[in-house]
Amino acid sequence: MTLNVRITGPLSDFVSQNVGNDGAYENVSEYVRDLIRRDRERVEAASFDRLKTELTAAFAAPESDYTALDAEAVFARNARR
Repeated sequence: MTLNVRITGPLSDFVSQNVGNDGAYENVSEYVRDLIRRDRERVEAASFDRLKTELTAAFAAPESDYTALDAEAVFARNARR
């Protein structure tokens, strides 16, 4: 995939500070790829945090809140979602 993005003003200045001899990246493409990777990691971490929250609540529930399910019931429940 090839992307063409135009940035101006303060954003352009900021990118320029991070690219080249004085920056952390050799070129703009390397910088953008790193930003995308970091964003993907952020989204995955947020998803994992939501799962941890749900599991923590589920494991904190008393035994009486649990219902035994067979495989058919689980498949049926998941099909409705």
